[in-house]
Amino acid sequence: MATTLPTAKYPAKDHVLRTFKTLTLTLHPSQRDKPQVIVLAGSETPYRNDTDRELPFRQESNFFYLSGCAVPGSLFLATYHPDSATVSTKLYVPKPTLEDLMWSPAPPTLSEACATYDVDAVFHKVELVNHLKSLPGDALVHVLPRTGEFPDVRSYLDKCSPDHSLGSTGSATAEEHLLPVLHQTRLIKDSFEIALIRKANEISSRAHEVVMRVLGLAVQGKIKQDCNNRPLLPAEWLIETEAQAEAIFVASCRREGAFHQAYLPIVAANVHAATLHYCCNDKAFAWGPVTGKHTHNGGHLTSFVPERESGSVLAPQVLLIDAGCEWDCYSSDITRTMPVGNGGKFTSEARAIYDLVLEMQQESLVMLRPGVHWDDVQLRCHEVLVDGFLRLGIFRSPEVSHADLKSRDDLRRNILTSGLSAAFFPHGVGHSLGMDVHDVPIASKPPKTGKYFVPGSNSSDSSGTGGHESFYRLLRLRLSLLAGMVVTVEPGIYFSPHLLAPHMNSIFLDTTVLARYESVGGIRIEDDVLITEKGAENLTTIKSETAWIETVCAGEI
Repeated sequence: MATTLPTAKYPAKDHVLRTFKTLTLTLHPSQRDKPQVIVLAGSETPYRNDTDRELPFRQESNFFYLSGCAVPGSLFLATYHPDSATVSTKLYVPKPTLEDLMWSPAPPTLSEACATYDVDAVFHKVELVNHLKSLPGDALVHVLPRTGEFPDVRSYLDKCSPDHSLGSTGSATAEEHLLPVLHQTRLIKDSFEIALIRKANEISSRAHEVVMRVLGLAVQGKIKQDCNNRPLLPAEWLIETEAQAEAIFVASCRREGAFHQAYLPIVAANVHAATLHYCCNDKAFAWGPVTGKHTHNGGHLTSFVPERESGSVLAPQVLLIDAGCEWDCYSSDITRTMPVGNGGKFTSEARAIYDLVLEMQQESLVMLRPGVHWDDVQLRCHEVLVDGFLRLGIFRSPEVSHADLKSRDDLRRNILTSGLSAAFFPHGVGHSLGMDVHDVPIASKPPKTGKYFVPGSNSSDSSGTGGHESFYRLLRLRLSLLAGMVVTVEPGIYFSPHLLAPHMNSIFLDTTVLARYESVGGIRIEDDVLITEKGAENLTTIKSETAWIETVCAGEI
């Protein structure tokens, strides 16, 4: 059932009030009773050099969160009086010149903007300086840090009014408080935000399925390309390269009205799927056998990916697609790994790894509820991986006698504490998701909030119950879960020559068995999940069960 989007305005004033209330609590007691002010600049339209053409515009997330406005070059002013808990918000939009109107669509008029956005008043940008001069003399003005990462309202003011002083009546300016508070506030999503994330997930889920179904139609021979020298129509497109898969995914999203991808898609076939943030998306699928063999040539894998020859067929391989669209500045982040060649079925090795990754994800999903620490979800993924690799024979008991290996549990604990599993699953099991795909990093990983191996603390975990410190080094989320958070759950298993090389002599690794699986490359499964009061809700609608994936990619349904 499709998501019904809210018909009301984006709740910007609610976000402003939440931000101010949190902000005052972070201040020194001597500053909490003062009038508080937030001043922000929105993003400007980017241009490509020497083309006189705009690049795709996307509003800066913090600006949109407080204003709901996606108009390029806008400004925002909010004031808060703690004694009365009242908020006033003003939006400032560009006033176009006649030349602007000749080249580009006009920004909204003042009345249109006031009717569209959840603000108290709308003005043209030139009015901001005068409004700043009228701020109370004891006000504390909050801005984003001048790091180059965010649009800088002070740079705008420097150009149009060098003597502005952000409130020449004597108000003080602070840049150290606002960004951490915005991240903390944005960590918990309201119902409006959840609806937008849900919508993005539905569109992206369908786009992933479209790619699978096009692969399946080709398996069934149902895509005809008798075009008689005319261009191929969309229904005649085959997927035989990473770029073609990406094109169909993005086209499906755009067709449903999603203008932006939340991040550059990762579309990696065969051994390329071992690279976590593979960004090429330009390789053809392999034809004939795909091999991956360790040569100890500088510790690198020699991977042979055959090209197409006359009469050849697609080699059995996986296609990993990590991609998701945005809807009104809210992200989705979905990964599916699907079989290519072999009649749309996984090889036995790829299926074994896929099933294991799916087990890692399912074990993670059942854990999710308020109060569960993300470190424990990460640890559980490594435990499932170790158990699975022991079943497959990739991990083994050492051939030599070892005093610490008295039982299967001892073997598992010793493998975990060795850190070997991190060579196959090196990243975190997920992260916060919202307006940005790796949302609110300051609030997601505050200092010393981890449970195991926390840098700068005494949490060394000498008991060994937390596994190995490498499990947590790249975690983007190290909190106990709270209702209203949206997180990704994205375990994976990869056969990266660079990560495996230092471990090839491990007493726990059977390299003969490992060699059978290396050509799989990598498999990841990722869903977006809302933490609720009683548990969790999966917002991603595309299925991930092995049988369903194979049936679709084989064109059988």
